[in-house]
Amino acid sequence: MFEKVLVANRGEIAVRIIRALREMGAGSVAVYSDADREALHARLADEAYHIGAAPASESYLNIERLVETALRSGAEAVHPGYGFLAESAPFARAVEEAGLVWIGPHPEAIEAMGSKVESRRLMSKAGVPITPGTGEPVSSPEEALAFAGEFGYPIAVKAAAGGGGKGFAVAASEEEVGAAFERASREGELYFGDGAVYLERYLPGPRHIEIQVIRDRFGNAVHLGERDCSIQRRHQKLLEECPSPALNPEMREAMGRAAVHAAEAVDYDNVGTVEFLVQDHEFYFLEMNTRVQVEHPVTELVTGVDIVRAGIRIAAGEELGLRQEEVDWRGHAIECRLNAENPALDFAPAPGFVTAYEEPGGPGVRVDSSLKGPGLVPESYDPLFAKLIVWGEDREAALGRLRRALTEFRVEGVATTLPFFRAVLEEEDFLKGEYTTRYIPEHIAGMRLEAGGPAAAAPPGREAREVEVEVNGRLFRVKVYSGESEGRSDGRPRRGRRAGRATSGEGEIVAPMQGTIVKVLVEAGQEVEPDEAVCVLEAMKMESEIRAGRGGVVREVLVEAGQAVQSGERLLVLE
Repeated sequence: MFEKVLVANRGEIAVRIIRALREMGAGSVAVYSDADREALHARLADEAYHIGAAPASESYLNIERLVETALRSGAEAVHPGYGFLAESAPFARAVEEAGLVWIGPHPEAIEAMGSKVESRRLMSKAGVPITPGTGEPVSSPEEALAFAGEFGYPIAVKAAAGGGGKGFAVAASEEEVGAAFERASREGELYFGDGAVYLERYLPGPRHIEIQVIRDRFGNAVHLGERDCSIQRRHQKLLEECPSPALNPEMREAMGRAAVHAAEAVDYDNVGTVEFLVQDHEFYFLEMNTRVQVEHPVTELVTGVDIVRAGIRIAAGEELGLRQEEVDWRGHAIECRLNAENPALDFAPAPGFVTAYEEPGGPGVRVDSSLKGPGLVPESYDPLFAKLIVWGEDREAALGRLRRALTEFRVEGVATTLPFFRAVLEEEDFLKGEYTTRYIPEHIAGMRLEAGGPAAAAPPGREAREVEVEVNGRLFRVKVYSGESEGRSDGRPRRGRRAGRATSGEGEIVAPMQGTIVKVLVEAGQEVEPDEAVCVLEAMKMESEIRAGRGGVVREVLVEAGQAVQSGERLLVLE
């Protein structure tokens, strides 16, 4: 076993890995950027090293600096967590070339599964079902049009190096092909350094179900069953449960065998997840995530297998020590991702300072978090700051426990996804387990997102705090809404607009949140229609189209691609 491991990540996954290392008797080394000087993961680790400025490109994505820090600290191994460089074959190779151990699969497996085109080829050869698609990247929208002519609409345009919902666009008609091609290619270049795209037949309303696999360096492999990840916004998951309400034992076993075959096809040697789309009782390979997943806790609670520890042990050269017939599933688990986002405003990012933070407790409740109390959710990174995971003896019991835990969870100072999860628990289709990846667009308009509770979302542009008032000997907890306020990157409040869609007052279109302009879609003198997209803004790893609130002629364009903007900053002027 390792004596010291560097965790090349931040947030709740870094906290999770640091705690696992401590339980295993290994020392932990954290790294932190300027934005994370006071972060929980940096405080919990045995050692912590500063690695650069807040932008990830200058800190958590700096391979040379991470490897140098690992060597300087005396670490023997590097755990990448998820996100950032977790699925980077060059990082894995750099770690190994420095004489360190990479806690993850070997670089060739990362490369094979990181290329969506290559992974589809390998899966087809291994007998794993795949959706109809192109065997090689395509170079033009015209090729996409020809593909649609053969297979029909809608089609999916995907970045060959994409994942996590990035570099993914759907064209429902001939008119949408060009924009879908451009967006998928742009996001592939932006997030993965590769603008190549491929095409698939798009399944309009599937379940998104993934299988957890573990395989050691001696060829021993098991699957730990499925996680249903169908509730998503912008192809990124919000809620996961295990087992899936949609699978029967026969299909679960078939998908489990396919996932193990997928791992064997690339000689996989650590923990990983094979993702499938399921429609009409058929399943199709989507991708393989060559790392620990955000939603791994639901599988841990149902199987009793510590997935993070298993990955560390395998990297240290130990055998898996678990046979498929020994894997047992008990009860039901559900995970909710707490993001600093406003569900009432299309899940717009809402970073800032959390002024009050209280976690739920009690039987069957687990919280994996980057916070221990008030603290910052930085604008530079993913908006996820905590995960609420509950277990019950069956799905009904788990839902009851989740309802109770959501009532106890208190987060103030930023908008969060808590109101969305409370609303989901009042929705009939979810309670019956009858949902697909189309759940949010089909249901959110009818949800009561401002439902009561200790952490109910504040109205747009308002900040809420809870106070206790005693009246005639009875204690009441009430919400008090302040004026407009938004957290600054240094944790202090500032005046401004809360994250949301752009507004157009007196002819001005302003940024609804802090971020970076990816593309300007209009030019001076151009006429725009009401609700027409005028530019694309990237914030907290998500792209949002900024739309005109009214029609008019563009009098002035005040920004350009690559420019950083603040919330409320003017982007365009209409006349």
